Amino acid sequence: MGKRGNKNFRGKNRNGQGGRRGTRTDYSDIVKTNELFEGYYNTLEILGEDEREEFWTSLRRDLPNSFRFTGSKGHALSVQKQLIERYIPEITSIKYEGESVEPPKPVEWFPNQLAWEMKTPKNIVRRFPPFASFQKFLVSETTVGNISRQEVVSMIPPLLLDVRPSMTVLDMCAAPGSKAAQLIEMLHAGEETRIRRVLHRIAKEEGREMSPDGAQVEAEMNDEVDLKEYEDDGRTSGLLIANDADYKRAHLLIHQMKRLNSPNVIVTNHDATLYPSIRIPEPTGDKRKHYLKFDRILADVPCSGDGTARKNSNVWKDWNPGNGLGLYITQQRILVRALQMLKVGGRVVYSTCSMNPIENEAVVASAIYRCGGLDNVSVIDCSEALPGLKRRPGLTSWKVMDKQGRIWDSWKDVEEHKEKEGIDGLGRLAEGMFPPGDAETIHLERAMRVYPHLQDTGGFFICVLEKKSEIKAKPEQTSKKVQPKPPIASAVEEIEVRSTDSVVDSVKKIESLDNAKILELHNEETRPLPTTATDDRENQPNDDTASAKRKLEEEEVDAETATKRLKLAEDPDKTPAAKQLIHSPPQPTQLELKPDTSDANLPSLPQKKKNGGQQFEEPFKYLDPNHEQLQLIYDFYKVSPRFPRDRFMVRNSDGKPAKTIYYTSTLARDILVKNEGSGMKFVHCGVKMFVKQEVQKEGVCPWRIQTDGLPILEAWIGEGRVVRLYKRPTLKKLLVEMFPKINGNGWMELGEIGERARDIEMGCCVLRVEQSDDEKGFKERMVLPLWRSLYSFNLMLPKEERKAMLLRLFNDETPLVNETLSHNHNRGTAAKNEEHEAVTPNGKTEVLKPEPEIEPIDPQNGVAAAAKEVFVEDDKEEGGVSLVPKMEEEAIEKEDAAFSKLEDVKTKEVQPFINARDEPDTSNTTG
Repeated sequence: MGKRGNKNFRGKNRNGQGGRRGTRTDYSDIVKTNELFEGYYNTLEILGEDEREEFWTSLRRDLPNSFRFTGSKGHALSVQKQLIERYIPEITSIKYEGESVEPPKPVEWFPNQLAWEMKTPKNIVRRFPPFASFQKFLVSETTVGNISRQEVVSMIPPLLLDVRPSMTVLDMCAAPGSKAAQLIEMLHAGEETRIRRVLHRIAKEEGREMSPDGAQVEAEMNDEVDLKEYEDDGRTSGLLIANDADYKRAHLLIHQMKRLNSPNVIVTNHDATLYPSIRIPEPTGDKRKHYLKFDRILADVPCSGDGTARKNSNVWKDWNPGNGLGLYITQQRILVRALQMLKVGGRVVYSTCSMNPIENEAVVASAIYRCGGLDNVSVIDCSEALPGLKRRPGLTSWKVMDKQGRIWDSWKDVEEHKEKEGIDGLGRLAEGMFPPGDAETIHLERAMRVYPHLQDTGGFFICVLEKKSEIKAKPEQTSKKVQPKPPIASAVEEIEVRSTDSVVDSVKKIESLDNAKILELHNEETRPLPTTATDDRENQPNDDTASAKRKLEEEEVDAETATKRLKLAEDPDKTPAAKQLIHSPPQPTQLELKPDTSDANLPSLPQKKKNGGQQFEEPFKYLDPNHEQLQLIYDFYKVSPRFPRDRFMVRNSDGKPAKTIYYTSTLARDILVKNEGSGMKFVHCGVKMFVKQEVQKEGVCPWRIQTDGLPILEAWIGEGRVVRLYKRPTLKKLLVEMFPKINGNGWMELGEIGERARDIEMGCCVLRVEQSDDEKGFKERMVLPLWRSLYSFNLMLPKEERKAMLLRLFNDETPLVNETLSHNHNRGTAAKNEEHEAVTPNGKTEVLKPEPEIEPIDPQNGVAAAAKEVFVEDDKEEGGVSLVPKMEEEAIEKEDAAFSKLEDVKTKEVQPFINARDEPDTSNTTG
């Protein structure tokens, strides 16, 4: 969930101008009353009278700011240490009206104190400088992916999934990605430590020493060991598939996922209610088709979002009972589909940011009924999970409010009213929305409800379900008693009996009869499952509230979720054959997404489309392990033969490594290969491992290791391409200075790495910042990419990451210096324009002639003309002119765009990140 914005549910500001920032209305100035909203929850009696006032008071207050440290446990703890040791003392020293200001505090129930919240009022935050410093820290670390801004209650569902590194996980409604990021971290938990253990064993076998592990790894060394997690030399073997039904939101999801650099993630773009079955390779000799089953599934479904009223003013303005009623069927379908795809013994977490039992307990009960009851699915008791989290049990009884605000105690009362008074206003109600007769047997009380007043949070519902045996889903719940006539026939009959002077009343009656369409869904008990996903618009709430939850989670994306129809094809989850779901390629005309011109903040998406309008995605093509370009890479970096060589792929139809080579996990590879051409809509997979660039002479490997892939590969690179750094001043110099010189005596200014920098061959290399007990040393181990060119030795890091590291490691905000572009400019301004006298070292006075005028920097290549001549002269024997500064600066700028700040995303920054595809690039040649 993201920060509150000045937008309504349709993605427009209060003036109706999509994407334009207007004057932000302070949340405290908004009138927070809604008679239907308050009346419904008071009638439900979800809380005792003694708590109601506190509940509504809390719901009207601003939500505290919260954030979470991300990445591996060791790395997250090192960033957390900066907060505790540097920023907390500064904030606690502030006195306001004679009292100490309350600093950020860890969330009590979140493991390892990696989630924090701050309740300090904005008027205090804006007044005192330490908060400005703290804000810079948050923004800096968020930009590089070390901190994730996330609402506290949103962190609960992933924790209850109990994910382990070897599991297959599906996040069915993943965008914008905060929960998916948590799941990725769980999949990679302890991975660095496991790999270091493996390397220690290998080093011992080979009779060589290992460098210190560093504080980050040591933090996890005492964790329990699962031998299954060591099958691939400690690498995580599990997989997360993150899905979203909206194509635009799926690409925002990619932006989040790429910050975590995991090869164990696939992003898909499918309707969660009809998520296709995924083929996996068959065991040798088995001719039957095999499909992927998941160990864990998160169904954080679209909801009315009334639990977000503390940050979303539109809840108070727009809430009506139809919002929850309209989403009930969609939510139920998503949960049933999740249970179908789950392994026996696996678990599903169903969650919403709504407090409405129709979207919560009613959906859970209906899904269990459709899946065959408690013999097949059970609700897990999580009352002992997350000690310190205050929660209330799920409801076992509740009432239902119809569109007109009438309260109904039971389905029987609704049917009796229909028989006497007609269907007016009751078309959306269904039997499954009411408490089941066996609610206590189902143990709905094992679900958990989080209310705002309990721990100063938003409202949330979470239920954990376990699959006990394979299931055959029953048709959606129906009723026999009322069989309405077709809508058109009913409308005609209604008009005929009305007098001509009651036209207005007739029109109103016709509008209410449109609800009859929905009842057709509930009133045919033996109706077979549909062969296509029906367009259920009549059963949806108004657009404003239906997407409330999703709008809040990512302020900068206001894409209305598109319901997509899929043909149904062989699905092992449903029998007999006549009722099997069929997943064949979707009809392109049903998948066309029209650009939303009302949202200027939305990132630009690929413009290529297949015939008929379906968005075009470049294919995933895996490289032969013996491909000549891979062999070049292996030889140059002396990559260990133990590192897997069959997981590299490119994204172009030719299957040739033109510009970028990606790396994926084994299971991700198997899925992408097996489902190619099947209609599965894969939009992202893999970590950028190698990027091709121009080089200055023959024999230099043009493939540099990308920052994203370095942590995966660095442990397996030969010593010939490794530079070891031990002292803080040296790293600080490399961070502040871009392209520091090593020609002449420049290498002497690089401290302990100077000689190594001078002597190492040109090309990409790895900087290992080693742990040291020296007072000028580091307590944690780091690995960074370097590029050794003809005349400079440069850290290949985007500017945002350089600044974040300077702030984190040195508490320094020194501006970055580009040595290449400033060198000649500085010389030019220092030159004298006329002859002058000067005293020489031997004491004599001599007349010095003016230095020649230095030519300005050429904007076409970033190099002065005079400098180009020097380059040519120095490089005569090695093949001509080298435009190293331009090439390196461009490489940095490309990475800058990829790591642009998510909180203030701009189209021009995100577009290269989203649109980059590996089409052949003839300009990228070796020379």
